[in-house]
Amino acid sequence: MSTIERVPVAISSDSFYFEKNKSKSILVLGVGNYLMGDEGVGVHIIQALAKRTLPDYVDILDGGTGGFLLLDSFSTYPIVIFLDATMDGKSAGSISLIHPKFASDFPAALSVHDVGLKDMVEAVYLMEKIPEMHLFTVSISEIINMKIGLSEQVEKSIEDAVDQILALAANIYQEKLK
Repeated sequence: MSTIERVPVAISSDSFYFEKNKSKSILVLGVGNYLMGDEGVGVHIIQALAKRTLPDYVDILDGGTGGFLLLDSFSTYPIVIFLDATMDGKSAGSISLIHPKFASDFPAALSVHDVGLKDMVEAVYLMEKIPEMHLFTVSISEIINMKIGLSEQVEKSIEDAVDQILALAANIYQEKLK
């Protein structure tokens, strides 16, 4: 890791796909609706990651509610770590790690974009190159329309989620990409 603070890579432009060889990189992709309270926790985690000094092999993307628009990311990265909210009945702020192999392996209740995310993952399996996928979920108890902030329990889980994500990325990098 560099001692110089690294500015997070914003991969919102098409030119980024041609500027960096991503064969030894891990994409951390946060999804969720920022305007729906705790449902947007994936996006909030990306914002927290953006404030950290990230290793060169980690790229972050605020996927918002992008759905199929995010498919290009899956064809260019060998490994994708998803971040999303889930209404799984666990205490709000609980963090879980799942290693889904198919869309059916995703939790049954991936909040309001459930169909879009599962459909996107199914579409990934139709592509020529399929990345290794990991999913961090943060449990939420409700969705509140037109609320930007997070509940106290979910807010408190963000730093722990960031630490877990970076630890997983470091392990994957050491084992598979170095």
